[in-house]
Amino acid sequence: MIDGLTEEEYTLFRGLNTPQKIQDFLDTIPTNFEPEGDTCLSPRLVLRQNRAHCIEGAILAALILRFHGHKPLLVDLETTEDDFDHVIAVFQQHGHWGAISKTNHAVLRYREPVYKSIHELVMSFFHEYFQNENGVKTLRRFSKPINLKIFDQRGWMTAETEIWYIAEHLAGAPHSSLLSRKQIKTLRPATDVERRLGSIVEWEK
Repeated sequence: MIDGLTEEEYTLFRGLNTPQKIQDFLDTIPTNFEPEGDTCLSPRLVLRQNRAHCIEGAILAALILRFHGHKPLLVDLETTEDDFDHVIAVFQQHGHWGAISKTNHAVLRYREPVYKSIHELVMSFFHEYFQNENGVKTLRRFSKPINLKIFDQRGWMTAETEIWYIAEHLAGAPHSSLLSRKQIKTLRPATDVERRLGSIVEWEK
């Protein structure tokens, strides 16, 4: 049991009793385009404002996973400086890893729990992680899973304010490289058809 949940939150979370249902629910939440400036909304604020970007969706997913007995784990996917990092909530099912992901694009989405390691899971995002303008593949590093229980004393699960300390912790956590310099030099850009697919969005500004 998670202390401090409202009756509405408890009822909602109880019904989202599989990672698949959590992902389906996240997909119904409009993208947070941050019209007032950068945000890192708590799960409660995401539900109240009905908007989320990647880390906000991942934190909410981690909370709901925890409600159902999973560890609340996030992994940060770090890119080159000219692209945006992505954050996913990871979970284990049948001894394999999967991921819940909030994104506005046709790619970088949910991953079935079929991966033997976090590294293998992260690599499943590699080929579709590119810039639409030029097709350059940009995923470079990833963090180990960060267990959000380390923030329990700060009240992240039911906070009425933004929770930037989680984003800052992820950004500062150690990251492991995915590629060598030689591998980076020989990467093939995404093709035109891949870039057209990458330009599809779920929510318009």
